[in-house]
Amino acid sequence: MAEQLFIRLPSTQEQPIYWLVWSSAEKEIIASGELTGAEQLSLLTDKASKRNVVVLTDSQNITLKQLNVPAKSKKAIHQAVPYMLEDDLAQEVDSLFFAYGTHTTDKSNCSVAIVERSQMQTWLAWLAEASIEANYMIPDILAMPQADNQWQSIAINNTILLRTGKWSGYSIDRSIWAFLLPKLIATEADSDEPIEIANYSPLPELVDGVNVVEQPEELPLALLAMNVDVKAFNLLQGEFKLKTERAPWVKSWAWAAGIAVTAILLNVAYKGIHLMQLNDQITQTEQQIVASYKKAFPQTQRIRITTIRSQLKRKLAGIGGNSQQADFLHMLEQMQPAFAQATSIKPESLRYDSKRNEMRMQASAKDYQAFEKFQNALKQRQLETSQGALNSQGNSVTGSISIKMNNGGRS
Repeated sequence: MAEQLFIRLPSTQEQPIYWLVWSSAEKEIIASGELTGAEQLSLLTDKASKRNVVVLTDSQNITLKQLNVPAKSKKAIHQAVPYMLEDDLAQEVDSLFFAYGTHTTDKSNCSVAIVERSQMQTWLAWLAEASIEANYMIPDILAMPQADNQWQSIAINNTILLRTGKWSGYSIDRSIWAFLLPKLIATEADSDEPIEIANYSPLPELVDGVNVVEQPEELPLALLAMNVDVKAFNLLQGEFKLKTERAPWVKSWAWAAGIAVTAILLNVAYKGIHLMQLNDQITQTEQQIVASYKKAFPQTQRIRITTIRSQLKRKLAGIGGNSQQADFLHMLEQMQPAFAQATSIKPESLRYDSKRNEMRMQASAKDYQAFEKFQNALKQRQLETSQGALNSQGNSVTGSISIKMNNGGRS
């Protein structure tokens, strides 16, 4: 998209939220504004629906670290980092979310941004409540301009953003700027030469050892929009990664399972209709089955009503069926009313164990109650259920359920 919506989220919902619509093609501001707090984010819902959304987060909540990890694989590095940093962090590592960047140096092979998991959940909850889906979430300090041997600064409300390197920078409250800056210089400076700061807005006061190079004043979000590289780093990874569209094989299974249940039920109706010699309804039923089959398997050229059942069994076998399709289809038939009662349950994956006559399903729903309702409905159909751990992710809940037939459940 040629236009992007930038939203800067603060630490708490009472703090102001700045937004800007930016034309990446024309490099100009289309619109901008300020919200009094998170409760007004819904005012941006319409703007967000038509554009990519880049969320810039308050870097006061984020710690940037670079370190050298004695491991080669990415997986091993990611497993080691939390425990290598455990003594340097104020919080328990289990309460923190670690997001990894690609920037490396001669002295480090790992760049990581650390934020409290609860803060990530809070930011995403604000957006979800306003029906806004972020494509990117980036610490605001990493959207600042970056240059070798020069720091960059700009003020946003009562905060000063100070970028000191490719993977380093600080979000500093105005009230402690003069106190903290000399300490940062002592820590970050590589030589005795004065630190040069390219500054884009008035600073509270200057300190010794700093050479300030004044730049043309910019609207803070415009400066960040001009310089952010959304492909370089995104906090939306790991457990907070954007949900992708359901895998094609899962879609095929969902259609096939629905058709299987429908075909079985329609088969009973078909026989009753035949006995009553209602030929017109038989024709209509056959057309519905063929239409459903074509919708699930559009690549099929020639379809005959007399062979759909055998074709359907072959399709099911190709996506996880086995030699005992009869049990599998019967269990699907028993499960269908439960899906009808708990409509928010969405199957993500399915595995049928013929030896145990057990269905294992990974699913998502809008809340915990949907899983409970689904299980109760299964029990009414003489099915035994065993529920695994449920995890809440944003505005949805995911979990696993094992389903078995009761001894007397087969009819």
